[in-house]
Amino acid sequence: MFQRLRLKSYASLSVLAGLFLLGGLPNPQQEQTPLAATGAIQGPAGAGDAPVCPGAEVGAARCHSRVLIDSRGNPLATTSATGYNPTQLRHAYGFDLLSGNGAGQTIAIVDAFDDPTIFNDLAVFKQQFGITGCNLTKVNQNGGSTFPRVDSGWALEISLDVEWVCAIAPGANILLVEATTTSFTNLLTAVDYGAQHAHVVSMSWGGSEFSSESSSNFHFNVNGVSFTASSGDNGTGVIYPAAAPFVIAVGGTTLPLDSAGNLTGSETAWSGSGGGISAFEAEPGYQSSYSIPNTGAKRGVPDVSYNANPSTGVSVYDTTRFQGQLGWFVIGGTSAGAPQWAALIAIVNQGRISPLSSNNLTSSPEYNAATSAVYASNYRDITAGTNGTCGSVCTATTGYDFVTGLGSPRANNLVPYLQTH
Repeated sequence: MFQRLRLKSYASLSVLAGLFLLGGLPNPQQEQTPLAATGAIQGPAGAGDAPVCPGAEVGAARCHSRVLIDSRGNPLATTSATGYNPTQLRHAYGFDLLSGNGAGQTIAIVDAFDDPTIFNDLAVFKQQFGITGCNLTKVNQNGGSTFPRVDSGWALEISLDVEWVCAIAPGANILLVEATTTSFTNLLTAVDYGAQHAHVVSMSWGGSEFSSESSSNFHFNVNGVSFTASSGDNGTGVIYPAAAPFVIAVGGTTLPLDSAGNLTGSETAWSGSGGGISAFEAEPGYQSSYSIPNTGAKRGVPDVSYNANPSTGVSVYDTTRFQGQLGWFVIGGTSAGAPQWAALIAIVNQGRISPLSSNNLTSSPEYNAATSAVYASNYRDITAGTNGTCGSVCTATTGYDFVTGLGSPRANNLVPYLQTH
């Protein structure tokens, strides 16, 4: 059964937040996840970004969010929001032109370990941006109320996922399913639970492909359920479960915006966006019939894209101390795109008689929405930028490419199209 916890009043939250910001005691059970020096990307002035989660062991996954850091490599945390806000992203992708908000839908978010402060953090996020709704339920991978141990990196990932699903689809219910560990065994157990209780499941994590991965694809072959997954944040290369043909893989872009959410330049491919040609998964019919570039009959990744560059990252509030820091962070990575695409699908399902499914290997609604007659209306085709030095596989170009897929959503057109097709 779900454990449904009530959010405290905003007044109480303000007091709690103040105590944390003044140096509240860290959770003694919390495991700190160090920023891997080899994964940090330094900017011209020494600042840059770094992965939130460490590299994954064989048979396990890691989250794909990246946090802005200072010149000493410490995560930047502030007392006020400095990244993109919901108004900017909703306007940039056309969500503000839609009447739907995901009402009546449930979005399952699957992550590893426990975020003990997620209810309070979500309440502060909502108060900051004037959002109502976003009913949150938290369970373990089997649906129970005994939660895994705390990991500060995954807690920051959870805050990103929950808060930005809320930002895009505030009318939807959010089901957070926490896996016991980062093993695929536990994460896919959590996926199974999420798919039993929601019509869309978001997965902001992945690990290296493995030769027997197709034997795990049944977890995503579920009628009436769509699965989204981040494509990775280390540039060219394919990971699982983004490679699974029953999953909508979300790549990353750089999205320059003004304070109102208007584009100040072209949306381009992010250098960290995962993508390429799967080593083990066969090309599904929806890709071969779309005539994506030649893959030798293998699955191409990603399918679509979304803002992911930490330099154009989003505001995330988290008070489970990460590297000693708490408050407002600026987060990017394809982890930001997977939950927001899940929110888009929930809004689509709100207006459909039957929910979308991502398990039809012959025909994909998302690819059908990118046919020549309606492509430019439904997607922003990303035609510039690279994620490596491997030639055409690493280069964004007109139409489908292995860095940004079909492109980013023009939600004001794409949502109505998917509701009627």
